[in-house]
Amino acid sequence: MMSDNTDNNMWKNIRTNAINLGGMAIAAAAVLAAVYLLTKPLITENQRQAQLAALTQVIPVSYFDEELLQHAFILPAAERLNLNPGTLAYAAILNKHVNGWVLPVTTLDGYSGAIHLLVGIDIHGDATGVRITSHKETPGLGDKVDYQKSQWVDDFIGASLTSHQWAVKKDQGDFDQFTGATITPRAVVNAVKAALAHHQQYQDQMLAALQSTTTQGEQ
Repeated sequence: MMSDNTDNNMWKNIRTNAINLGGMAIAAAAVLAAVYLLTKPLITENQRQAQLAALTQVIPVSYFDEELLQHAFILPAAERLNLNPGTLAYAAILNKHVNGWVLPVTTLDGYSGAIHLLVGIDIHGDATGVRITSHKETPGLGDKVDYQKSQWVDDFIGASLTSHQWAVKKDQGDFDQFTGATITPRAVVNAVKAALAHHQQYQDQMLAALQSTTTQGEQ
């Protein structure tokens, strides 16, 4: 009988502990869900502000009087810039008119892989700014394309397709390369040129895509 009582007590303890653990797990899940719901708006807003900060680094705030994110549109022929179909670009709107653009572009020719950029372009086709948004280039060499490392990308400001020789100086172009690193700046120069050429070729399609997005948003 003693053995039976011991077994019963043991199973009761196991069952009680299991119930307690289950209750704690449910309570923890509920707390996590509540925290997520409470913090989700803050997370979303922080992400929006980060996007805005990145965009305004490549096109001056004087170029627009409406939030850039409100004028996102699907970039036509995105694959020509090594982007996925459906990738968004942005229009700078000033006094209800397009006053510039922000185009994403990816180059696959970096020393250590893909380099992702944002390129600001005014309505005349001149670059207003360039930022590298993601890369895996060698620290101390190719990573100088990162604005935190050097302001080399500022050399593109004001450049158009016809104003410069679009190559690094080692290739008889107008843009500096880095000491000990030519592949990375060469890739970035070509990527910025590709963005400017894309703007020149697809301006009308970009305007149509923007207008289509605006019309859908008003419905």
